[in-house]
Amino acid sequence: MQVIKLNATDSTNAHIKRMCRREILPDFTVVQALRQTAGRGQRGERWEAEEGKNLTFSLLKRLEAFPALQHFTLNAAISLSIYTALQDFNIPELSLKWPNDILSGNSKLCGILVENVLQGNFISQSIIGIGLNVNQTAFPNLPWATSMKRLTGEHFNTDQVLSVVLNQLESDLSGIATDAMNILLDQYTAHLYLKDTPAGFLRKDGSPFDGMIRGVSTGGLLQIELPDGSLESFGNKEVQFPKPKR
Repeated sequence: MQVIKLNATDSTNAHIKRMCRREILPDFTVVQALRQTAGRGQRGERWEAEEGKNLTFSLLKRLEAFPALQHFTLNAAISLSIYTALQDFNIPELSLKWPNDILSGNSKLCGILVENVLQGNFISQSIIGIGLNVNQTAFPNLPWATSMKRLTGEHFNTDQVLSVVLNQLESDLSGIATDAMNILLDQYTAHLYLKDTPAGFLRKDGSPFDGMIRGVSTGGLLQIELPDGSLESFGNKEVQFPKPKR
């Protein structure tokens, strides 16, 4: 594992992409930055993090003959791996919010951005960006955000947290090509936020509807059961979750 530490960059995902254009990087190259000037999350949103208090890093994972149709299996494996690592730090009420967030209770603790490179029908490599709130305690513009320190009252060594997370990711992703897709999806679904809980949602046109999350399809679509008993599937930008109650 090669870990490159930077004081600042625009985004660690973008930094790895530039490096890949210049040279052949070894599997599991990691770029960590104390500060990102243009960090990104899901839906193109900015990832805000107080300098030096959190972890913002990306890693390059090379894959062999990994079917592009199973891309969500990779997302599930990454989310589960970080979930497992955070359990070592006694973080309470952990859950996985579809598609790529990790929550404690109703608050966001970690965001993941996965960008895949395709060769034909296969994923040849994946750039995995991770933002984990560690020691930041004030989130003035992000009322639903939280951190490890805010949850536990403990100040964490960020290098130690990074080491635990990276070791777990390396262990779990090393055999990802041979893992059974259904097993990973079952494990992911078992920790899914709001699973089997009545809730209100919004469609992409803003119209509200009630339902219960039942799982995720093999293609990564969120499956919500409607009041009439029918099951409807939603892509990443096709549904919004309810605002959590604080």
